[in-house]
Amino acid sequence: MRSISARIAVLGAALALCAPVATATSAAASPDAPALTVEEQRLAKPAAQEILRRSGFDVLAPEFARALGGVRSYGEAARLTGRSGQRLWERAVDRVQGRGPAGGDLSRDDDRPLYWARLGMSRALREWTPAFDLSEERRAALIARLERTSRGQDSIELPAGSDVKRIVVTGFDPFQLDADIRRSNPSGAAALALDGTTIRTASGPARIETAVFPVRWGDFADGRVERTLLPHFRSGPRQVDMFTTVSQGRVGRFDVERFNGAWRGGSPDNANVSRTETVPIPDGIPTVEPQPQWTATSLPYRAIVDADTGEFPVYDNTAVTEIPAGGSEPVNRPDGPTPGSTARAGGGGSYLSNEIAYRATLLRDALRLKVPGGHLHTPVLQFGAGNTDPSTGQVTDPDFVHNRLAITAQVRAVIGVGAGTLPPVHSPDTD
Repeated sequence: MRSISARIAVLGAALALCAPVATATSAAASPDAPALTVEEQRLAKPAAQEILRRSGFDVLAPEFARALGGVRSYGEAARLTGRSGQRLWERAVDRVQGRGPAGGDLSRDDDRPLYWARLGMSRALREWTPAFDLSEERRAALIARLERTSRGQDSIELPAGSDVKRIVVTGFDPFQLDADIRRSNPSGAAALALDGTTIRTASGPARIETAVFPVRWGDFADGRVERTLLPHFRSGPRQVDMFTTVSQGRVGRFDVERFNGAWRGGSPDNANVSRTETVPIPDGIPTVEPQPQWTATSLPYRAIVDADTGEFPVYDNTAVTEIPAGGSEPVNRPDGPTPGSTARAGGGGSYLSNEIAYRATLLRDALRLKVPGGHLHTPVLQFGAGNTDPSTGQVTDPDFVHNRLAITAQVRAVIGVGAGTLPPVHSPDTD
C-alpha cells in the first residue's frame, strides 16, 4: 500500500482575488443592493466555475434567480428561498450518496459543489431587485434562511424510540481559499456522506443526522451553532445520544480533541475577518455562568484511539495553550489546562474548529446532557504530488479523491466506535 506520506503533498502558492463575474439572472441587479461578499466574489475564479460545471450544480443559481424574477411578495420570496435551500442540500446529499445522476465527471464524494452553488444563490438574492419594497433587513433574513436550509441545519430529523441510537455530526465549508481556491473540506464531505444514514454498531443501529457550518466568526457569535443543536440536545423522545463536531486539522492524522478553550485567536475567516477575544455567547442561549475557560470532550477517546478505524492514526490530543493563574504569558501544556488558567488555545487551536467544539460542549454542560460529545479533527486533505501548485494545478486528481474517501470512511468508523460504547438499544426482537 502506498504510504500516507507519499500521498500527502504541501499545498502551493496563494491566489489573488479577482473581480466577480455577472450573475446569469432574469432579475435585474439593483444599484442599491449591498456589495457582494468576499466569498461571493470568489465565484469568479475559474476553479470555482469548473467545479460547478463538472458537477452539474452550475444551473442552480441561474434557476433560482429566474424564479426570484417572478416573486411578488416577501412571503413568496421566503417560501421560495427556503424550498430552494433545502433542495440544494438534498441534491448535494443525494449526489454524494450515489442517488440520481452525477451531473458531470467530478467525483460524487465532493463537497465543493454545495459550497459554490450556495454562494451563487446568495449572490442572486443580494443582487435581486424585487417588484416590491424590500428592506435590507428582510433581504438579510432571506439570505440567512438560504444559509440555514442549504446547510441541513433546519432538517435534522432524529427518530424517536429506544430501538435506535441518535447521533448528530457537523462539518465545515472549505476554507483558506485565497491560498488555494480548489480546496475541499473533508469534514463537509463526511457530513454529506453520513446525513440520514443508519450504521451498525456494537450497541445496535445508530441514525446519523448532519449539518454543515460556515467558516465565519460572525455566524458563530450570532449563536448559529447553539440554535442548530439546541432542539436536539433538549430532553425528549428524540434527544441526541451522541454528537461529534468535525473539522479538518493536521497532516496525516486524526485527533480527538480533549480540551476546548474559550478564546478566538484572530485567524482570518472565509470573509477575511479576524477576531481576537473571548468566545462570545449570545443572549438567550443556555450557558454556564460564569463562562468557563475550558470544556472537555465526553467522547470515549480511549476506545476510539485503540480501535482499528482506518489507514490514518488517531490520537488523544491533550495539548492546550494557557495563561497560568497569576501569569501573564501564554504557556503550552501537553497534558491539558491547569487550575485557574485562562485559555489561549484548545487542543483544536484557537480557530473555528476549537470554537464549535467549545460551543457544543458548553451547551451540553448547560443542559446537563449526559451523552458522549466532542470534536474530531480529520487529516488535511491535499492534492497528489504532481498537483500541488494552485496556479497550474487541476481541481481534482486520483490521490485527492482517494484521500477524501478514506477520510470519510474513517470518520464513519470513528463514529461507529463511539456509538458502540453506548448502552445497547432496546430491540423488540430481544423481548
